[in-house]
Amino acid sequence: MAAVDETGQLSARERAAWDRFSTAITMLSEHLERRLQAAARMPHAHFAVLATLADAPERTLRMHELACAVRFSRSRLSHAVGRLAAAGWVRRTPCPSDKRGALATLTPVGADALWAATSARDAAVKHALFDALTAEQLDRLDEISEAVVAALNETCDVVHASDTALREPDTCASDGQLG
Repeated sequence: MAAVDETGQLSARERAAWDRFSTAITMLSEHLERRLQAAARMPHAHFAVLATLADAPERTLRMHELACAVRFSRSRLSHAVGRLAAAGWVRRTPCPSDKRGALATLTPVGADALWAATSARDAAVKHALFDALTAEQLDRLDEISEAVVAALNETCDVVHASDTALREPDTCASDGQLG
């Protein structure tokens, strides 16, 4: 890990790396968003919800579990699931074991939409990212991504623990309060 100076300022090397990384992530996100919209008429956020449900047992998750998995706030997930339900891609039902909770289930129509979108997503990511990398660069990207995710998970867990009591119950620690 890079040492932080007393001022907390980025070094010139760190700033240059950050600028390139930030630009690459922004451009890749925009590219992916355009491709998913063109091919499947869905934003990447909706793709994430559908893909997460597809991997869940019985293609169903409690809303709070789904929010944690896709890292959405309560309101963002509720809005996304509402739109996905209106399209017939997801069904939202009351949780039988907890009247306060709700379940989101991927429908067969949603699975078909996900399949079409996955092809578009894979092609876009392969073209824009993986075709530009050597095998060694791909290995480094994977290692770097793992380190960044681990650091952010640790930081986010600390921040979450310190402010959970101050926020509405819309996160993983809400223990079923998402609805």
